[in-house]
Amino acid sequence: MAAKTFPVEAGHILMFARSVGDDNRVYSDADYAKTTEAGGIIAPPTFAQASAQFDPDYGLRPKIGQPWFGSGKNATGRAPGGGGGGGGGGGLHAEQHFEYHRPLRAGDVLTATTTPGKTWEKEGKRSGKLVFSESVTEYRDQKGELVITARGVGVRTERPVEQK
Repeated sequence: MAAKTFPVEAGHILMFARSVGDDNRVYSDADYAKTTEAGGIIAPPTFAQASAQFDPDYGLRPKIGQPWFGSGKNATGRAPGGGGGGGGGGGLHAEQHFEYHRPLRAGDVLTATTTPGKTWEKEGKRSGKLVFSESVTEYRDQKGELVITARGVGVRTERPVEQK
């Protein structure tokens, strides 16, 4: 789940844009950004996902004093199949969609609320049943106005996929 509040700062926008290799000046040059339709510095399209870094319980962020679970074939610090959620298989992030109701601007302070969305199942060829689940996060600004609706889809397998 995203943090309860998330300050959108120009420095964070600049670093995020650089990290994704986007040199659009609307993310970094206040004078230029004032001349655009946006009217000021705005955040890149997937920037709201960075709110997870403000959440102390975010599961994919390293935590001081705890082993990092890694990202390789033989991850460390976490028990095998430790994806949680039941079943003998693993889980993964399958999709992410962002619907912008207005540009996200430097100076905004977002409040995120995450709720469960739809769930559905499909039969997999090698992993058994695939269970898809959607989560919906609404990001509202300091005035309570809806800025972004983010929809993420995760998928869990019924059993581990055998390596060939």
